[in-house]
Amino acid sequence: MYGFFFDPTFILVIAGLVISMIASAHVNSTFRRYDEVRSTSGITGAQAAQAILDGAGITDVRIQQVAGNLTDNYNSGDLTLSLSESTYNSTSVAAIGVAAHEVGHAIQHHTGYLPLKIRTGIFPLVNIGSNLSFPIILIGVLLSWNQTLINIGIWAFALVLIFQLVTLPVEFNASARALNILRNDGLLTSEEVPMVKSVLTAAALTYVAAVLSTFLQLLRLVLLFGGGNDRD
Repeated sequence: MYGFFFDPTFILVIAGLVISMIASAHVNSTFRRYDEVRSTSGITGAQAAQAILDGAGITDVRIQQVAGNLTDNYNSGDLTLSLSESTYNSTSVAAIGVAAHEVGHAIQHHTGYLPLKIRTGIFPLVNIGSNLSFPIILIGVLLSWNQTLINIGIWAFALVLIFQLVTLPVEFNASARALNILRNDGLLTSEEVPMVKSVLTAAALTYVAAVLSTFLQLLRLVLLFGGGNDRD
């Protein structure tokens, strides 16, 4: 063991937290900047979402308003597109971009986009793995450093990283769909589209940051507990 008061691998956790905080601050500041820019069309985030759904021929998705800021999401289970208070009634280019991004997920679901199907399929297993990984590792350590249990716990945590890696193409594709639709359907002007791109790029970076943070945590687990029988 590294000792009770000093663990040099903890720097990896700190690095992950810093990366996530920077990404979060960036997306929030970018959203706020373009949330102050009213769209030329004057449509709200909810109206833009409905227009895009209609254009895609999707009639079974319900749009609802939910509390919070940037809590927007699409639920493929109950076909619900939830737009946050900062998006639903806002006419800003940022709100329209976020709404279009979430509709991108609805279109992915409607068209059977493979990475989304994979992410949805592995989610239950990932959820179990993320909840049990640390208890399994702890049990393995308490049972005279049972390396088999420890390795199972590490692999269970690795499922989180796999899930986040699969999430990356899902999020990037949703943003690409959103930008193309907003540009081609004339919901935003040519000057407004780059603003939306900045917002969606900043949002995508939060997912990249999550991957890096989880990788660093996984690396720490391997360094601490993956030594096999080498430790005394």
